Amino acid sequence: MQHDDLIWQVIKNNHCSYMCKITTGSFCRNVYNVTGICNRSSCPLANSRYATIRDHDGVFYLYMKTIERAHKPNELWERVKLPRNYEKAIETIDKHLEFWPKLLIHKIKQRLTKMTQCRIRMRKLELKVREKIMTVPRKEKKREARREEKAEKAAVLDKSIETELLERLKKGVYGDIYNYPVEAYNNILEMEEIEYVEGYDGLEEEEDMEDFDGFMNDEGLMGNDEGGMYEDDEEADPLEQQIAKKLRPSYGSKSQKTDSHYSVKKPNRKGRVIIEVEEEGEPKQKTLLLN
Repeated sequence: MQHDDLIWQVIKNNHCSYMCKITTGSFCRNVYNVTGICNRSSCPLANSRYATIRDHDGVFYLYMKTIERAHKPNELWERVKLPRNYEKAIETIDKHLEFWPKLLIHKIKQRLTKMTQCRIRMRKLELKVREKIMTVPRKEKKREARREEKAEKAAVLDKSIETELLERLKKGVYGDIYNYPVEAYNNILEMEEIEYVEGYDGLEEEEDMEDFDGFMNDEGLMGNDEGGMYEDDEEADPLEQQIAKKLRPSYGSKSQKTDSHYSVKKPNRKGRVIIEVEEEGEPKQKTLLLN
């Protein structure tokens, strides 16, 4: 059922999908090949009794093939896990391949040695700090260069427009009334060192308030009682009621409401509380003024 010499003659003289011929020789791309060289002793297809070592995520396994399992392709290769220690892995190989050909055992040990050295070197390279080379596509570089160029042109244009507008503003092209943005206005104030001076509205209001207070504190208008002008009309004297009626329209006149310089707040009205107190059998009344 399995004829190794016939299979090798077909592979060597006709065609093999794993064979790779170059100027230095012929190589084999089969993952089960021990040496990677295309020859009779290393071919995994032309040897019914064969063994090799493979790496699975840093773990080494010993693969063995025998003629008794040739009729079961899914169970053709027997796998044995090798220890991470190199000496123990060599002992495991000697144990499982005790009666195998010496040349094949030697090739398997050479493969184990080479793979162990590669694993040690990979660990050392991982511990070293090396520069990582990053590739940038040409299209992306050109696109970024175009964007930078457009941004520079737009910045130069905005600056030229701003300078031109400032020059026209200094010459008085736009008249006396402007609608500045807040940020631009603050920048112009800082550049030109313009000092803003407040008007005299506040001073005029203070003077008006002082004159009004003096007018209200006049004894002839206010009378003898402190809060007679602002008390209830029923309890005040007729003369005081007439004076209060004359003064009230002046507080809310249209001329004073429209003129912001002479606007005066209406003073708060005061109240009176009458308390009856009995002293020696005779009731007496006392009046308290409330602010």
